[in-house]
Amino acid sequence: MANSQSEEVLAILRAVLALGRRLRTERPRGSITVAGVTLLGTLKRLGVISAVRLAEEERLQPQSLTRLLSSLEEDGLIVRLRGKVDRREMQVGITEAGLELLKTELRIRRGWLESAMSAILTQEEREQLVAASGAMSKLALHHTEPAPRP
Repeated sequence: MANSQSEEVLAILRAVLALGRRLRTERPRGSITVAGVTLLGTLKRLGVISAVRLAEEERLQPQSLTRLLSSLEEDGLIVRLRGKVDRREMQVGITEAGLELLKTELRIRRGWLESAMSAILTQEEREQLVAASGAMSKLALHHTEPAPRP
């Protein structure tokens, strides 16, 4: 029983990783990194937030976040502001240019996914995939302690 479940989990893992890789290839030439797109999406969803909270949401180390924020700010996609109460705190928000870029990135990927789903999946498979998307979102938002690295 445990081996069967392990194989099911491995099959899901492989499928999710393969689909993620495929969606990454659909980004426009010269586009920002996938991490940048994800960060912009988080800022759109949560609004202006502290850099500390953003690092937590994105599960990034502060050094990695700093480099990413510098690049996005240089491109005019985000703005960094000093906190109003605590001037040492850095607040981060998405700009209009960042919102437009995010819309473009998502439109391109959504277009590919809609086309691929229509071309190769049956109606029943599309319905199963949509039904599974809710469960996958729950898994993605589940917070657990990371497993120790070997």
